[in-house]
This record gives sequence, structure tokens and C-alpha cells, in this order.
Amino acid sequence: MAKKTAKKAAKKAVKKPAKKAAKKAPAKKTARKPGAGLMKPYTPSADLAAVVGNKAMPRTEVVKKLWVYIKANKLQDAKNKRMINADAKLKPIFSGKGQVSMFEMGKHLSKHLK
Repeated sequence: MAKKTAKKAAKKAVKKPAKKAAKKAPAKKTARKPGAGLMKPYTPSADLAAVVGNKAMPRTEVVKKLWVYIKANKLQDAKNKRMINADAKLKPIFSGKGQVSMFEMGKHLSKHLK
């Protein structure tokens, strides 16, 4: 029996060469275009227009401009960077709250976009 198991082990140790897969031509990649809903222009309210401007723009641009304003005025909390301290212009946007987390910001922003 020892001979049979030795032979089986020797057969398992010898590896068969793997079959080469046929190479296919890579598919051409096209730049993805954002959906129409993502690029829909929104008009900001008067309170929000004081921060980002009154021109209609997509929500993504509004958020970008809001972050530029927050960073320029150093409104992120020093200890917890996820929190945003509201100044006089941001307080009406954040429903009168003095401090809002960056995750809540979108909720408050949606009330000011039409």
C-alpha cells in the first residue's frame, strides 16, 4: 500500500501546464457621462445664494462652493473635522444650528435648493 500512495503523491506533485486563454481585444473605454438628474440645475434660496451665488447650478457644484466657503473661513471644528461651525451666513442654511456634521449638511442644503 505504501507504493500506491507514493505513486499517487508523485502524480499530484507533477503539475500539468495550464491552457493559455485566448486573448481578446480590450473593449474601448468611453468616458462616462453623468445622468441628467445629477446635472439638473437648481436655484438656490436667498440665504444660500449669499454663500454660493444666485446662478442656477447642479447640486454637486453647490456642495463644492459651500466647501470652498467653509475652508476659506476656517469653519471646520479644530478637534472634530466632521463638524462645521456655522457663521452668520451659514446659520440660516443650517436651520439656526450653531454646529452641524458634514453628513447632516446635505439634509439642510436640500431645503434651500429648488
